[in-house]
Amino acid sequence: MPRFAALDLGSNALRLRIVEANAPVNGRDSQLSLIPDTSAYREVLSLRAPVRLGSEVFVTGRLAAASIGQACTALREFRDAMDNAKVDAYRATATSAVREASNAATLVERARREAGIELEVIEGIEEARLIQLAVVRRLGLDDRRALLVDVGGGSTELTFLDRGRSAFAISLPLGTVRLLETYLRGTKTVDRARQKLLFEGVDRALAEAAPQLKKMPFEMVVGTGGSVDTLSELCPIKGGHAGYPRAVDVPVMRALLTKMFGMTSEQRREEYGLRPDRADTIVPAASIFLRASELFGAQAIVAPGVGLKEGILEELVDKHTGRWDKDADTRTVIDACLRLGKRYGFDQAHGELVASFALSLFDDMQAQHRLGERDRLLLRASALLHDVGDYVRYDGHHKHSYYLIQHSDIMGLTPDERAIVANVARYHRKSPPDASHPNYRDLDKDARIKVRSLAAILRIADALDREHLGKVKGVRSEIDASKRRLVLQIEGAEDRELEEWTVRAKSELLRDVFDLEIAIDGAPGRPSSRPEPSAAPASGSFRTSAK
Repeated sequence: MPRFAALDLGSNALRLRIVEANAPVNGRDSQLSLIPDTSAYREVLSLRAPVRLGSEVFVTGRLAAASIGQACTALREFRDAMDNAKVDAYRATATSAVREASNAATLVERARREAGIELEVIEGIEEARLIQLAVVRRLGLDDRRALLVDVGGGSTELTFLDRGRSAFAISLPLGTVRLLETYLRGTKTVDRARQKLLFEGVDRALAEAAPQLKKMPFEMVVGTGGSVDTLSELCPIKGGHAGYPRAVDVPVMRALLTKMFGMTSEQRREEYGLRPDRADTIVPAASIFLRASELFGAQAIVAPGVGLKEGILEELVDKHTGRWDKDADTRTVIDACLRLGKRYGFDQAHGELVASFALSLFDDMQAQHRLGERDRLLLRASALLHDVGDYVRYDGHHKHSYYLIQHSDIMGLTPDERAIVANVARYHRKSPPDASHPNYRDLDKDARIKVRSLAAILRIADALDREHLGKVKGVRSEIDASKRRLVLQIEGAEDRELEEWTVRAKSELLRDVFDLEIAIDGAPGRPSSRPEPSAAPASGSFRTSAK
């Protein structure tokens, strides 16, 4: 049976987990899918290397040379273990310490050269997505609202789940190693002044998410990460919580933290049987969980015992065996786009209508552009968000749209995909993509091709709702190869001269990219004989320049 591996290069340690799918499972119990020795999976190997990549990064901004060397040694051991286990597919991810390091490329290059491992530096929002996947598979949560709190060495991801679907997610620069290096470096015990400083640092970071999360009532808090697993052993709720067997008793954790403040790391290790790299980070970890629990009024934290690695494995196995839910994948991205749009007060009806036009054109032009399903999703995201820059200012809003999209978290999109979406939105109007524009020039060759193709389609789709009045209800297109024309068949109001004029005015990029002229057919089989106007027709309500 196939085997899969997940590698997690965290701020406090490097981890490898290898599992084997015992048999293809249909309708498998989602709560058991990654528990070792179930009918679905068998644990093959689990390794951990105590390499603290974040120890220097959060102080100097760079990975220490010694840490890079130790990481590469561990990765070579992981590579040997994967080879010996005959792993069919793997994913290796690096999180906050590496993504914040100015010399991250050095580790990525050495991992490839010395260990033969393709290392992916992921964003916090991708961490949140993968952890969410693991938690939902383990706990279900289809009928509950839950706050997920994942505490790592360098970051904390907060995700609000509404019946299994993400309704809010944020990654905060708040982690155990980061707090240790920032507030507790060089201390043996934690006096009252340091305790106050530590709590203030945690509260300041949590404050970024508090206003939105306090509007979202949830029934339970779920904690992930190695620290909460330890805390669930040190501060357990007998009988579990909310129907789940493992949970942290928050009042007991508060008392334990007070006691630990007065202990040295060595004393914590001896008293509670902790590893050296857990004995020092358990204090900042408990501080984060405690302050988050107090902020949101939680008396218990469910500990499902899963995290980033399990999310990676869930996705790997599902994609390898053809069980991956592509529709759910699409919903994740679209839901994230809608949340972003609403944050900036976008015209949702216009965005969704333009997206429907864009997808129709994309599908009808498939033989011409030869792009794939993922590119179709990127076009849809671009169409939904193309006018989000209006929040800043209408003049130049296409450029503002680029900036807001490029610098926002969109769950389900990689940084490279988000750059494509931002650029397509950037070029929905005005000047076409040009190598003199840094945002376009910085893309690789394939991405630039996609941006030009998708932006050409988006311009036509956007023109069809020029006035944001929904006059056009639908569009179909057909390529007349003999005359090199894209013939549009438009459904909707008769009074749409402005929309048709704007389609022609914004067709230059489509002509350049696909060598197709635009022709508008008022009804199937009846080509329009209307001449192309030299100026926009009169209208009672439209913006001053072709969108």
